[in-house]
Amino acid sequence: MIKEFCAENFTNIPNAIASGANRIELCDNLAVGGTTVSKGVMFETLAYCNEKQVPVMTIIRPRGGNFIYTDTEIKIMESDIYEAKQLGADGIVLGCLNEGNWIDEEAMNILIDAADGMQITFHMAFDAMSRDNQFKAIDWLANRQVERILTHGGVNGTPIEKNLEYINDLISYANNRITILPGGGITHENVDSVVNFLQVKEIHGTKVVDFPFK
Repeated sequence: MIKEFCAENFTNIPNAIASGANRIELCDNLAVGGTTVSKGVMFETLAYCNEKQVPVMTIIRPRGGNFIYTDTEIKIMESDIYEAKQLGADGIVLGCLNEGNWIDEEAMNILIDAADGMQITFHMAFDAMSRDNQFKAIDWLANRQVERILTHGGVNGTPIEKNLEYINDLISYANNRITILPGGGITHENVDSVVNFLQVKEIHGTKVVDFPFK
């Protein structure tokens, strides 16, 4: 079972790994859903996690707010991907949409090309799409060898338990072409029931392992 701990900077990563986290999603500013960390934070996190043989997925997001990015913001994201690759990150987490809440295909193709050789997770921008578009997005992303899609399966803030049947539908449709990674409201207290219902091998969250936060 992969327990991906969503970390805000480096602070809680040692405790999280000691408590059973075996993959890190590295973010800054979780209050706005996560943004790209500084080069220093990324460097120190990768050095520590490499010693522990724990992979690191670093979020590539230049700001909070929506997932519709300008050309300049796409260039920033592309530069951040090259930086993450140079520092040795295992993968990136990102998502770009257009005004119609569909994938910004041009932007995503640029960033997927930049990430060549790294794992890619399409993040909860997925949850901003209509359900029809979500199924189409599974096809689009799987065809471009994106590894996984992070989803809450519903509106942010709803209990994950209310979304499990829909997440199961997404998993069935994906049919092992791409991993559906459930997150948002999964804690060390409900993780077993969520995993048993969905029969997944990966889960994500800020509280997926139990330890005293600093």
